[in-house]
Amino acid sequence: MRPQQGTTTMTQTMTHRTSSPRISVIIPTYNEAKNLPHVFGLLPEDLHEVIVVDGHSVDGTVDMAHSLRPDVVVVEQNRRGKGNAMACGFAAATGDILVMLDADGSADPREIPRFVAALTGGADFAKGTRFSRGGGSSDITRTRAWGNRWLNRAANVLFGTSYSDLCYGYNAFWAHCLPVLELDASDVGRNGKLWGDGFEIETIINTRVAKGKLVIIEVPSFEFPRIHGQSNLNTWRDGFRVLWALVVERANGIGRAAPVDRTRARALGATVSSAADVEHMADRVEGSRDLDTLAELMAVSRIGMAEPRGDVA
Repeated sequence: MRPQQGTTTMTQTMTHRTSSPRISVIIPTYNEAKNLPHVFGLLPEDLHEVIVVDGHSVDGTVDMAHSLRPDVVVVEQNRRGKGNAMACGFAAATGDILVMLDADGSADPREIPRFVAALTGGADFAKGTRFSRGGGSSDITRTRAWGNRWLNRAANVLFGTSYSDLCYGYNAFWAHCLPVLELDASDVGRNGKLWGDGFEIETIINTRVAKGKLVIIEVPSFEFPRIHGQSNLNTWRDGFRVLWALVVERANGIGRAAPVDRTRARALGATVSSAADVEHMADRVEGSRDLDTLAELMAVSRIGMAEPRGDVA
């Protein structure tokens, strides 16, 4: 069942600690005015900031965002495509943890504490997956699921990962991952286009955190159909773009040598030295009924777990 605006659950409010990480939620939009009330209505209450990155909408999306949340940060895209929107949002974020959230209602904002639990439990990057116990989708077609499986296999062979859902865009990560991602938010004009500006952005991010030897944990997530409007996703076109992204990212060295400074994350209590530590992550989220088996639900990636990268302690 799709979550309803105003529904209160024990996971909707982030657990307060003396030193809690500041959570920035980045939401790319293009003509999503009708969907924003649903998405904003389910956001946790104690976020550091909500950043809407708008692609020059003509339906009042920005006005709607301001009316729903007066403190919203609005950033205008300087190029085109979802990848550019995410790059612009990441560049504007000031939080310790960055959450990637779609504006169409397909992702449940009430799952954000689940991602944060993985990060405060020691992961660098928390990757959403629809294909582990506790996750699912009422939107994905058989063709897309079939294609995703084969792209997963290709990615896992090329990058030594154990991803179960390469193409899902609901992710969260510590800000210290940004140098590894090396996303360019520079303004080259609305008609300019850089590598990664399109729907291949999730694949680029997932492969670069793997190349960077970061600690990656998959977090179960449920995907709903878009509420209003039509998706710009094209199964075959974007599938081939993802495949090409795997080839390009395997060949280039982006992400391999970037410095990783975990000082802030460790000051907030995020430590991990082995996969066994992940089993205790559920204890980091207090009183959450649907997170009682969080550690059991998580699929732990091989990347970075045995030997977490520690450029800077």
